[in-house]
Amino acid sequence: MPRFTIHDLAAIVDARAASGGEASYTRKLLDKGPKHCAKKLGEEAVETIIAAVENDREHIIAESADLLFHFLVLLKSRGVTLEEVEAMLAQRTNMSGLEEKAARKRD
Repeated sequence: MPRFTIHDLAAIVDARAASGGEASYTRKLLDKGPKHCAKKLGEEAVETIIAAVENDREHIIAESADLLFHFLVLLKSRGVTLEEVEAMLAQRTNMSGLEEKAARKRD
């Protein structure tokens, strides 16, 4: 079985965003707007943190999957692509973490 990647998930989010709203949870989230999508991402982040603090491995995995999904939906709601985020990560990996952090403070 081929490995499922975040790019596969992003493609599913894109496809469902382009579909009709009644059968698609993704489309329903997007129809509620970026603020709602951001709130859902925050909820999933908190649930992931709680699972990590409780050291519940299965719960961490499940909540992390939800977190990644809602992250991609939020990006979609604001017209940001995964490729743009990856480009920023690539740019940042060309310097040390401390250098990158110092550069952000100047911006």
